[in-house]
Amino acid sequence: MDITIHQAFLPHDDPAASLAFYRDTLGFEVRGDVEYGGLHWITVGPAGQPGTSIVLTPPAADPGITDDERRTVTEMMAKGTYAGINLATKDLDATFEQLQAGDADVVQEPTDQPWGVRDCAFRDPAGNMIRIFEVR
Repeated sequence: MDITIHQAFLPHDDPAASLAFYRDTLGFEVRGDVEYGGLHWITVGPAGQPGTSIVLTPPAADPGITDDERRTVTEMMAKGTYAGINLATKDLDATFEQLQAGDADVVQEPTDQPWGVRDCAFRDPAGNMIRIFEVR
């Protein structure tokens, strides 16, 4: 089998803030920006990796969820416990400094974890947990 990761989905509740964070703070390319029916999807991805994207999606877009489920998702997003993604970099300290200078919501400074990785964590404007691992 030849399977790759093409897209991952993260919810957002403020298109302008999400776009600014992923484009300006993380330096991702904007690959798509679609509004439909009062909802807004933004597709972003790291430069040099055209086959891998994150789709920032409105959490209410799924027609299969109930109003109670939408409320639960909204509450979990506000607490930062709904969604997350792991990213990687070769120089964690330099990346962390740039993110901190960009006013990212830092959750954890670069740390050597007991399971053998070095990483840091922060939240995007929607509360999604972003962990960045150092690739050695």
